[in-house]
Order: sequence, then structure tokens, then C-alpha cells
Amino acid sequence: MTRALFLTLALFALLALPAAQTRTSKTLDIYVVDVEGGNATLYVAPGGESVLIDTGNGGAAGARDPERIMAAVKEAGVTQVDHVITTHWHGDHFGGMEQLAKLIPIKDYVDHGPTVEPQPASTAFLDSVYPKLFGAAKHTVVKPGDKLPVAGLDWRIVTSNGEVIKTPLPGAGAPNKSCAAYKPQDPDPTENARSVGSVITFGKFRVAQLGDLTWNKEHDLMCPNNRVGTVDLYVVSHHGLNVSNSEVLVHGLQSRVMIMNNGTRKGGFPEVMKTIYSAPHLEDLYQMHFSVLSGQEYTVPGMFIANQVDDQPASMPIAAEPAPTGRGGPPPPVHNGRAYWFKVSANTDGSFSVTNARNGFTKTYAAVR
Repeated sequence: MTRALFLTLALFALLALPAAQTRTSKTLDIYVVDVEGGNATLYVAPGGESVLIDTGNGGAAGARDPERIMAAVKEAGVTQVDHVITTHWHGDHFGGMEQLAKLIPIKDYVDHGPTVEPQPASTAFLDSVYPKLFGAAKHTVVKPGDKLPVAGLDWRIVTSNGEVIKTPLPGAGAPNKSCAAYKPQDPDPTENARSVGSVITFGKFRVAQLGDLTWNKEHDLMCPNNRVGTVDLYVVSHHGLNVSNSEVLVHGLQSRVMIMNNGTRKGGFPEVMKTIYSAPHLEDLYQMHFSVLSGQEYTVPGMFIANQVDDQPASMPIAAEPAPTGRGGPPPPVHNGRAYWFKVSANTDGSFSVTNARNGFTKTYAAVR
């Protein structure tokens, strides 16, 4: 083979590589995507490997959430999703998966195992759809202590299927002083308590994202000693609902920044907002939506809110709106128009920035460790 022919073939081989494999960013990029009170967060490592935590809603939402996720995927420049972690089997966390799999290759489907809360939608999906999806790829059932193989990241599974890690992560294990005032809630038999929780480390930068993990399981993870340690970013659990986000977790993590993927009337409960605002070392909270359940009394300034609603009122009420009970109450404000994400770009020295895609507001957080 001549040198010229060899070089030509090598060039064609290089150009044929997926974009995800040729990405040259030095940052860990995180896209927290608006899926209307569900959950979808895309992590893209410097080498281009990608992890998507949850796929938002399906059902009546149709292709809305998968298309919102794909907008972030395209912005990130990846051509496949290497791992999809389904934290638990509730429709706002797995509902968009079937449609998303039609839009982009998914290489590995990660979950906690079978559901403990059979419902018509989850049963139909798990019995007939999900096996076909992972049958053409890979299926991984994780347990606490497992590592997700992502080049450049230390990705630890800290909760899964109702269990938590028994051994503290490196550098963790100190007593958690918030445990002294802890009061348990009623046991949670639902899928929420089975959530797959992750702690991701990129150099000195650390993130915690625990799905919809609920109150008592947070205690199991964080008390009497904090097995996770401190983090720079906490992706607020369970949309900011008050059956999660206990002080033992929120205060124990001591995160500098929190991002709440809430809906217009899903999450952002006043008692959770109080817990967040009183957390040690918190610098900023970002919200996906203004929550009518918190009103102006507890919300953040507009520059820290990613999305408005389709019929935007001239002003938001100061008082918090009471949460409806059962199926009562008016419908929540609608947001089916263009959706914006939060993008976090982190460096190995622990510094990072957060950008609100709606208004371009970016704030940089210097390394502190």
C-alpha cells in the first residue's frame, strides 16, 4: 500500500467516527432538560461518552419530551446515548424512552430491576416494549456500590432498588449533624424509594442526582454518617416535593448550587424551599419553572428560572397556592411551547458555570477545594 493511499484511508476512517467519539471538550457538560415535572438530565464527558438520566413523559405528552431531549443531544454534539439510566418505573421518568430510541441509538439500558409498583402503563412497557429495546443493545441492572463505566468520570451508584451503599465514598463518612433532628415519614412502598441514585466525580467537581428517592431512604444513605460527602451540584430530588429533600440530605451534601427540575405546579413546595435556602454553603438555586405552589414568597429571581408558561400572566402572585388534594383544583399553567435547559460546564479543578438557555444568563463558580 502506498503512503498516499494509507493516508487517504486513515482520513476516511477518522471522518467516519461518530461525533461523540471525536469531541474534544475539556469540560463535563450537563444539560438539565425541561420535561414538565419529570426528569431528564444529559451528561457528556470530555471524551464524548454520554449518560442520560431518565427520559421524561410519554403518553399524552407524545413526542414533546423526547424532542426536547434531542435538542440538548444535538447541542452537545453526540450521536448516540451510551447509557440511559431509568431511576424508577414512574411514567414521568421512563415515558419518553420508546420514542427517544427511535430518534437516536441507545447502547445500554440501566435500571434497578423489575417494578415493585405495577401500573397499567409500566406493566405494558416492561412486558412488551422494554425487552425489545435492550434486546438490541445492552441491559444493566445496578446495585449500590456499582460503577458505571464512563471514561473520565467516576460514576458511582449509591442507591438502587431500596438499598444504599454501606461503605462511604472516598473522602466521605463524617458524622452528619442534621441526623440529630431527623423525624421519619411513613414507609414508602412505591417505586420512588427504589430510585437509582448517582454521585458523579470529575476531578474535584462532584454531582449528586438521586431520582425521586424519598425521605426515609435519604436517612439510610446519610445517617448517622454521611456516606456521600459534599458535592458542588445537587440536582434536587423528586422535583422539589416534600416527601423527599430532608435536611439530612440537602444540608448534608452542602452543595454550592442546586437545580430543581420542577413543573409549574409540581414541586417547589414551600417547606422544601425553606430547607434549600437554609442549606450551608448554598450560593444559588436554579428552577426549571416558577412554581405556583411557592409563589413569590419562596421562588428565585427570574434570571434563575429557565421557562415561562404559554399564557404568561403579567405578574406572579406573592402568596403560595395550596397544593390540590386528589384530583381537585384547577389545571396547572401549561407549557408546551419552546423549552429551555440549564447547562452546567464543569472543570477538573472544581470550577464550573451554569447557563440559563432562555436568557443567556451565565454564572461562574470558582474552584474552592
